[in-house]
Amino acid sequence: MQVKIIDHPLIQHKLSLIRDVKTGPKEFRELLDEVAMLMAYEITRDLPLEVTEIETPVAKCQCRMLTGKKIGVVPILRAGLGMVNGVLRLIPAAKVGHVGLYRDPDTLQPVEYYCKLPSDVAERDFVVIDPMLATGGSSSATIDILKQKGAKHIKLMCLVAAPEGVLFVNKQHPDVGVYTAAVDECLNDHGYIVPGLGDAGDRIFGTK
Repeated sequence: MQVKIIDHPLIQHKLSLIRDVKTGPKEFRELLDEVAMLMAYEITRDLPLEVTEIETPVAKCQCRMLTGKKIGVVPILRAGLGMVNGVLRLIPAAKVGHVGLYRDPDTLQPVEYYCKLPSDVAERDFVVIDPMLATGGSSSATIDILKQKGAKHIKLMCLVAAPEGVLFVNKQHPDVGVYTAAVDECLNDHGYIVPGLGDAGDRIFGTK
């Protein structure tokens, strides 16, 4: 598997709380938001910098600042919405697109029902976000959509992944980096990650 596991102690601690069945929607949302911000810190390590001159209260100096690389964040509806604000706290200038997919309960294949992206897709580096990478179908379909619109640089960030999902995305999109806080054991017969954390969308929004 080609995957980067972000194993920072704070992320792993908060992930354990997120997994806990006793964690309610309010705390779940807050923890997910915090973990998304911490993960965004890790996946932006390769943003390009340029040297520029500034003047401190004491003297002029050469400093390094971001080059202004355009970033796009694309949550997969609906669970991906729970990670958006955490990412935007670190990258406030990023534009946010939305892709709506649901998984057919019989075939487990993704079905698109909504897509709204920035107008300058080809000029941006994109981060696709979704708490769960299960079969990989929804993530791969979202990446397909972005590539069809002209995106060339894409990363996938998820909280928890199944080995099957990672392998599927690796096979379909070998050029896309996969970043996750954990790769779990497997998928069950219903396509849920084991041990996972249940249905992320339901736990974020308090639905069944």
